[in-house]
Amino acid sequence: MASSPEETIAHLERAQQVAHIGSWVSELDGSDRVVWSAETGRIFDVPPDRFDGTSTAFFALIHPDDRAAVSAAAEAAIFPNGPGYDIEHRIVRPDGGVRWVHGRADVVRDRDGKAVRMIGTVQDITDRRLLEEELRQLQKMEAIGRLAGGIAHDLNNALTAISGFAELALGALAADHRARPDVEEVRRGAERAASVTRQLLAFSRKRMLQPRRFDVSETVASMGRLLSRVIGPEVRVTARAGDGPLTIVGDPGQVEQAIINLTINAKDAMPGGGELTLPASVARVDGADPRPKMPAGSYVVVRVADTGAGMSPETQAHAFEPFFTTKGAGKGTGLGLSMVYGTIKQCSGFVFIESEIGRGTTIELWFPAATEAAAAAAGPRSGAGTVLVVDDEPAVRTLVTSTLRADPVKVLLATSAEEAIAIAGVHRDIDVLLTDAVMPGKSGIELARLLVSERPGLRVLIMTGYTPDAAAIDELPQPVVVLQKPFSPSDLRKRVREALDR
Repeated sequence: MASSPEETIAHLERAQQVAHIGSWVSELDGSDRVVWSAETGRIFDVPPDRFDGTSTAFFALIHPDDRAAVSAAAEAAIFPNGPGYDIEHRIVRPDGGVRWVHGRADVVRDRDGKAVRMIGTVQDITDRRLLEEELRQLQKMEAIGRLAGGIAHDLNNALTAISGFAELALGALAADHRARPDVEEVRRGAERAASVTRQLLAFSRKRMLQPRRFDVSETVASMGRLLSRVIGPEVRVTARAGDGPLTIVGDPGQVEQAIINLTINAKDAMPGGGELTLPASVARVDGADPRPKMPAGSYVVVRVADTGAGMSPETQAHAFEPFFTTKGAGKGTGLGLSMVYGTIKQCSGFVFIESEIGRGTTIELWFPAATEAAAAAAGPRSGAGTVLVVDDEPAVRTLVTSTLRADPVKVLLATSAEEAIAIAGVHRDIDVLLTDAVMPGKSGIELARLLVSERPGLRVLIMTGYTPDAAAIDELPQPVVVLQKPFSPSDLRKRVREALDR
C-alpha cells in the first residue's frame, strides 16, 4: 500500500532525526525565504514557531567569525560551474552554545541557467570536531615530546661533561684559589641547565624516576628565582627556606614539577595579581598531631600559598581527582593536582589543602626527612674490579675515566655496543657494564641483554639522558641500576662501588 504524502514526509523527517542530518531550501528569487526541516530546527535549537523563515534569520544563527566564509561559499555556488556549497562552520544557539555543522547544497537552475533555489543538508559534527581537535592536540604533544626528548638527550650528554669536570676541578682547587668562584659558577650554571632538561623530559614523559637524596631548600630557592622571572610582575613571589639542609629522598625533577604545577594553579587563582609565597621548613610529628595516618618523625614541609579566589569545601574534596578541573574549556587538563598527589605518594609523603573562598589557598607538601643513618648507609664504599664503559660520546667516556682514576678499578672503554662485544670476548674478568642506553647501532639495553645472558653474574649500570625504552630496561633478566644524566662524579663513583660490592 502506497504511503500518503503526509506519511512520506513523516518518514523523511524520522530518517533525518535518526541520521542527525537536517534539510533546508533557500529561495533565490529575492523573497529571502528559507524552509528547513524539523531536524534542522533541532540542530539549531530553534523551535518551529521561533524561526521566521528568512535567510536573514538563518545567517543570524551563524557564528559571527564564520558568516563571511559561509556567505562567500553560497555566492560562489550560485555562479555557473561553481564549486558547489560544501562548508564546515560554527553556529550559535539561542542559549549561547556553539556547535559545529557541515552544510552541503545543490543549486537548482531554470532553463536559462539562472540559479533559482538551493537545496541543502546540515549535520551537527561537533563531537567529530572535538575528537579531531583532541587527536591533533595529542599528535602535536607527541611531536613536541619527541623533540623535547631528543634535545634533552643531547643536552644531558654535554651537561654530564660540564658539571662532572667542574666538580673534578673543584676537588683539585684549594679553597682560596682565585679560579674557584668561576668554576663554582660553571657548575651552578650546569645545574640550572639540567633543571631545564628535567622539565623537558617530564613534559615528554620520557624521564625515568630516579629517587635520590637531595636538598629541597635548593629546589625552593631556584624555583623562587625562576618564578619571579616567568610568572609575571602582577604576582609577587617570595621563596624562603629554613636554616640548614632540608634533605629528602625522591626524584628531584618530579618534585620540582609538582611545585611548578601548584604555582601555575596559584597564578590562575590570582588573575588580578596577588602574592605567592613558597616557604620550606622542618616539622616534627608526634602521637598528638591531629593529621591522620602520619607516622611520627621529622618531615620537610613545602607550602605553596596564594592570595587568590580560594576553593569551596566541595572543590577541595575533589581537587586531587584525575581530570577534575574548575577551569574553562581549553584552560586546564585536570591532571596537575593529581600528578602532584602521585609525586608526593612516591616519596611516601602527604599533601594537605587549606582554603577558603576569597581568602586564598595553601597547599602543604609533607616529605619524610632523610635521616643521617640513611646518609651513612648510602656513603661510598671501597671496591675493586673491572668496569666496561660504553658510550658514543667522547666527553662522557673521558669523564668516567677521570672519575674512576683514583679508585682501584680497571676501566675498559668502548665507543659502541659492537666494540663492547668484541672487548668482552677478550676480557672475561668484567664485573660491571656501564653503558649508555641510546647509541647508534645496537642500543645499550640490547648490549646489556646479550652480555647478561652470557654472564649471569654481570652487574649493569645504564646511563640515560633520555630513553624511549624504559619498559625494556625493566624486562632485562636481572635488576639494573639506572644513572640519570647529567650525573655527578661522586654519584657515579658511589654507584660503581655499590655495583662492585654486590
